[in-house]
Amino acid sequence: MDTIASIFSFITTPVSWVIVQFHSVYGALFGPDTGWAWGLSIVSLVILIRICLIPLFVKQIKATRAMQTLQPEMKKIQERYKNDKQRQSEEMMKLYKETGTNPLSSCLPILAQSPFFFALYHVLNSIASNDTVGVINERLLESAQKAHIVGAPLAAKFTDSSSKVEALGASLTDVRVVTAVMIVLMSASQFYTQRQLMTKNVDTTVKTPFMQQQKMLMYVFPIMFAVFGINFPVGVLVYWLTTNVWTMGQQMYVIHNNPTPGSKAQSAYLDRLDKRVTHHGGTRGRGERAIVKAIVAKGRDRNEYERKFINGLTKAGLAAQADGTVVKSEVTTVAETEDGAPATSTPKRQQPKRQSKSRRQSGGTQGGASGAKTTGDSGEKTSLSKSDGPQDAKPAGGKSASGGKPASGGKSASGGARSKAQSGRKGPQRPKSPSKK
Repeated sequence: MDTIASIFSFITTPVSWVIVQFHSVYGALFGPDTGWAWGLSIVSLVILIRICLIPLFVKQIKATRAMQTLQPEMKKIQERYKNDKQRQSEEMMKLYKETGTNPLSSCLPILAQSPFFFALYHVLNSIASNDTVGVINERLLESAQKAHIVGAPLAAKFTDSSSKVEALGASLTDVRVVTAVMIVLMSASQFYTQRQLMTKNVDTTVKTPFMQQQKMLMYVFPIMFAVFGINFPVGVLVYWLTTNVWTMGQQMYVIHNNPTPGSKAQSAYLDRLDKRVTHHGGTRGRGERAIVKAIVAKGRDRNEYERKFINGLTKAGLAAQADGTVVKSEVTTVAETEDGAPATSTPKRQQPKRQSKSRRQSGGTQGGASGAKTTGDSGEKTSLSKSDGPQDAKPAGGKSASGGKPASGGKSASGGARSKAQSGRKGPQRPKSPSKK
């Protein structure tokens, strides 16, 4: 570790200068020789560095999402050229070039802050060795050696001997308890950061080897921090714990406000956005408009959460526009089905129920009977009266409508229809008695 730190000794002077400037401010508040003054100086150094790295962090987020999008294509290339590693590498590089992605972009924040980390390690190690470094002179060196954080000197390590710890004015038990607690917190914060990335901010619709790699790193990184942490000075542990907490909070903010498409975090975000847009009748802020604009631009390529969001606006009488705004819809809107195809919200026309043959016949008979009972002037006939109107021609065996006399084997029209077998019989038939009518 000392050899690696010496490689970055060129940045030791700027790092020590920043620490001294923060120490002069906090020393006036808490005292120049206190652990608060030196500890808060290290914390402020971390915050300053991470603020400067925010553009790289944004680039890291974009690169990570681009790599997640390319995972299916990368898998196809690996399967197609699994026996030709050189051709596989060429196709991968071609894919990166066409899409404008860089796999190393996701590591930029870690690589960028590595020089500051090793420079701080070199400064604290020089303080433990009673050597001046950078702009830290003998007076500041003596003040830093007296500074203790919860009983542990800034330059003390978990693996230091009791004699070395006593030379710094502390006990070995205090040093090991403090360093152990800080190592556990550092590993736990790293594990939680990686876990929330895997469980909330990963596209669950695409199963790729990239997800398995991230799951493996979720357990590997905390173990690495625990192993290397026992060789870090207390001041470096303060630095690394602070940067882990910053990363965790920064990632929580990104997941909450700009989640990965297709992830559980996007589902929760779009539910919240739907409620806000429905309540206010439109989008509020540039961030919300950017999200809605991106969803509208996808068209049929929207995932299930985005289709659910658009359908929710449709049911509320709102319509998302191409510029990201949401307006009230004055016409019949079109919703989307689960597969992205448009489906009109107008209900389908109900088809009439199909009647059976017996119902149709009975309906026809009732219709004929009701036709015979049609109302006219004051001389309306009752159901027992004979019709005065002209009747259709009846087959042989019917009765005349005017005379009421039975024809050759026939019957009156008001007597009702007889079966075909009876109406078709030959010869004269005796008329029914009036009691049977």
